[in-house]
Amino acid sequence: MSFRREKYIPFGGPDGGHGGHGGDVCLRVNSQLNTLVAFSRRRHFIAENGVHGGGSRRHGASAPALFIDVPAGTLVRERATGLVLGDLTSDGQTLVVARGGRGGRGNEAFKSSTRQTPRFAEKGAPGEERDIELELKLIADVGLLGKPNAGKSTLLASVSAARPKIADYPFTTLEPNLGVVWIENRDFVMADIPGLIEGAADGVGLGIQFLRHVERTRLLVHLLDGSSPDPVADYNAINIELARYSERLAAKPQVVVVNKIDLPEARARVDEIRAALGLEEVHAISGATQENITPLMWAIVHRLDELPRSEEPLEMPVLHPLELREDTSYHVEKLEEGIYRLTGQEIERLAAMTDWFSDESIERLWRIMVARGIATYMANAGVSLGDTVFVGDHELEWQ
Repeated sequence: MSFRREKYIPFGGPDGGHGGHGGDVCLRVNSQLNTLVAFSRRRHFIAENGVHGGGSRRHGASAPALFIDVPAGTLVRERATGLVLGDLTSDGQTLVVARGGRGGRGNEAFKSSTRQTPRFAEKGAPGEERDIELELKLIADVGLLGKPNAGKSTLLASVSAARPKIADYPFTTLEPNLGVVWIENRDFVMADIPGLIEGAADGVGLGIQFLRHVERTRLLVHLLDGSSPDPVADYNAINIELARYSERLAAKPQVVVVNKIDLPEARARVDEIRAALGLEEVHAISGATQENITPLMWAIVHRLDELPRSEEPLEMPVLHPLELREDTSYHVEKLEEGIYRLTGQEIERLAAMTDWFSDESIERLWRIMVARGIATYMANAGVSLGDTVFVGDHELEWQ
């Protein structure tokens, strides 16, 4: 609130400037990121406030948006409702997840022919607060499937620059790894998905948290351990888990590969496994010695050429973006005798922006409530003189 006071202009009128808007909080896709691990260290993000207005009609600057980088493939949900706010898939894509509050208007905005000296100004509107969940679904052309210790990480390390952890025990890989495979002038992205076991669709083992990563792949490479007691049973068990998780996921094209043929017993069983599976094409490789790796990579390239470049997601998320327009509806709830709560997006914002130490500001809110029909609605709902009415964070006595 400010009035122009200069020499020879003792009554210059109101000249209080408006406050700047608060900054939005936005998610932004960064292709250099592959995981959400950064959010294990920091989970709360607050954008800056706008700058206060000043005298002489000086308006405050609005705060810049706060951008939070996430990897491609991030699905954004509102935690309380489970509604999907966005599906971030391309580099540079942004999503506003919480809007900054509107800047309050200075007293210059409230002058009129009947109110020439308004002695109040608006407070800034509170910014939105939102609790969200981020779910990462890796985006890759090829996904490596198989039981734990089937040699998926060894294969990925042998054909790309990725360096996943490799050891001779189950569940070496605890998080998915991505690698870019180059073969002559062709390239594709391969994901090493942690090993799946029976019950994975129910969350057993590493379970359902990694099945989601297979959804965005175009082709699955099903790796069988040639030294396993029963590779055919392993193959069927993994496919059963895929079908239990999603029928469309189970229908994805697969390239079946028998690994570890550097072991004599595994090499001797390749024809037997091929016949038992009843498949025309079953590749036999050794990730450790690189045997038959190049023919396998070319076979993958040819299969990718036959598939659509981009596939419709298995389950198209129903997006519920933030509403651009403010909801003007309202509701009165009786909490107990003589105590009521008035709710509504618009009326709660107006109450938050009211200067409760200024009678003129309170009078303005009352006129708005009369004009909107809220005062009549509350009277019809039983609110009477002396009753307590809660509006947002404010407790009022009805007069």
